[in-house]
Amino acid sequence: MYSAYTVYVDIYQEITTFYQNAATEKTVFGKTYFHRNLYALKIGEGKPVGLAQYAIHGREWITAKLALHHFSVGVYGSLWLVPLLNPDGALLSQCGLQSAPKSARKRLLRMNGNEDFSLWKANGRGVDLNVNFDARFGQGVKNVRVAGAENYVGKRPFSEPETSALKNFTLKIRPDYTVSYHTKGEEIYWYFYQSPMQRERDFYLAQTLANSTGYPLKEAKGSVGGYKDWCIESLQIPAFTVETGADTLTHPLQENALTDIIQKNGDSLKRLSKAYGLL
Repeated sequence: MYSAYTVYVDIYQEITTFYQNAATEKTVFGKTYFHRNLYALKIGEGKPVGLAQYAIHGREWITAKLALHHFSVGVYGSLWLVPLLNPDGALLSQCGLQSAPKSARKRLLRMNGNEDFSLWKANGRGVDLNVNFDARFGQGVKNVRVAGAENYVGKRPFSEPETSALKNFTLKIRPDYTVSYHTKGEEIYWYFYQSPMQRERDFYLAQTLANSTGYPLKEAKGSVGGYKDWCIESLQIPAFTVETGADTLTHPLQENALTDIIQKNGDSLKRLSKAYGLL
């Protein structure tokens, strides 16, 4: 019988296979709530060191495919790619409730309210990972205190295995800059209460991203607790969130959106890393 969730190769399988076949430095840097692997792959050598993470929101799994393109393009210096930070949420969005362990399905169904998980953003515990970082935690205008498909901050910063693992991995490699790829809206967020000197540096780099993608720079007012925010506030490094995909599209974006996303974002990391090297 036909199902709206019929998928021949799911995104976690695709990333796992790519990881296994990639001839590069790589690591499993953590496990998800449902005990799936969190992968990171390195391209290039030397400084600057970047970190790009993708698909922190389940329904934005299409960005994991952009990571595979970035792997083939290369950068100046070196870059760690985290193609799929939220595989549990991505599989719920892409494949539905059957992707979760049987023991979790009743709870997930209760949180979601119905069997359509296509718009699910959170991880397997119902925590929105991009509001779970220690950067003015819980002060966002859309933050909620109940587990569900989106916006739940969790019990405390880094309460989730995915955010804790990314924190520890980031501290281990000490990147010079980070980029987070999301969907949708075609805009770039770069500001989070930087000092004037840092703001000048970060604006220059953000403008490089804007020029390479054609996306305008924006401020995400009322948004806190994200990976970008934590990198800027705690590590004091440039960090950017890039919302790929036209705002006219509907979540979750599908394969037919990928060509345009790659066309506009394909060399963005290469140009950003070159600009950083000229600082």
